[in-house]
Amino acid sequence: MSIASLAPDYIRAIMAYQPGKPISELAREMGIPESSIVKLASNENPLGMSPRAREAALAAVADVARYPDGGAFALKAALCRRFGVRPEQLVVGNGSNDILELAAQAFLAPGLSAIYARHAFAVYPLATNARGARGIEVAAKNFGHDLDAMLAAIEPQTRVIFIANPNNPTGTFLPGPALEAFLEQVPRHVLVVLDEAYTEYLAPEQRYDSIAWLERFPNLLVSRTFSKAYGLAGLRVGYGIAHPEVADLMNRVRQPFNVSSVGLAAAEAALGDEEFIARSAEINRRGMAQLTAAFAALGLEWIPSAGNFVTFKAGDAVGINQALLRQGVIVRPIAAYGMPQWLRVSIGLPEENARFIAALKQALT
Repeated sequence: MSIASLAPDYIRAIMAYQPGKPISELAREMGIPESSIVKLASNENPLGMSPRAREAALAAVADVARYPDGGAFALKAALCRRFGVRPEQLVVGNGSNDILELAAQAFLAPGLSAIYARHAFAVYPLATNARGARGIEVAAKNFGHDLDAMLAAIEPQTRVIFIANPNNPTGTFLPGPALEAFLEQVPRHVLVVLDEAYTEYLAPEQRYDSIAWLERFPNLLVSRTFSKAYGLAGLRVGYGIAHPEVADLMNRVRQPFNVSSVGLAAAEAALGDEEFIARSAEINRRGMAQLTAAFAALGLEWIPSAGNFVTFKAGDAVGINQALLRQGVIVRPIAAYGMPQWLRVSIGLPEENARFIAALKQALT
């Protein structure tokens, strides 16, 4: 008997999350220089990090011999000023992935269930299964969330519903009024985790105030991140805003020093750099138009996206992906999301997008 066989069945059944291929790995595999590789696989900000965040991070390095502030006082104060919430409503995490895991850890257990949509973020079933809870996958509607079906799937044992808006990897978007109507119908014993990792990329006409809903819906958790538009993916900083009782439970199971001092300092500075966020959104808007125009010219189907990526139908996705890799272009296969014919491409700088388009044309021939 191996020691691994002693682990719970629900742990041994988990398929580990597969991240996007890093530049260094492709360089080793293909024998090509890293400088020639374009990575458009992980929805990172092509502008990098905010100059303010970079300055704050460098200053914080001088004190890394000390433990970080486990209570994230300064970052929480900045979030309170920005969103008009109280410190006791906040949970700071090692990326928003940590926030999702903390919600599952606080509210799920064997015998309970969580609901999520097909083609939604892979961490939802992973976080559910890791607690021995049962995942209820609801069929997608136009590659996005079917809110009516998700309501119908609620059972007495359900404790969490995960919703990504915009959704990853499909980019689909749920209007604010539809979400608000959904929340009004969810039983109060079910926590709705509204994952807004890409909210900074929403067009002005798409925006809604989910944080204002917290006063009416104590079973709502809004999860956000500094990894996407703020460009801090490598520093891993996310946060959740919820009713104080929900935040308190999550903070009880949170690791004491789950965010580094460098990450905390960079996130606080990044939050105040509105010019950088506006520039990132504009680069994204133009890049979206650049990529979708190319898909149209190539006769390829794509899913309209509200994020910083586009998912398109490649047909032979495995073969197309390999052809792109050989040309030094990394995109994201999403067969694990039940979409074996599709690929997801992050929006890069104009020249990176052009490189991808040229490589795609060659891969299709």
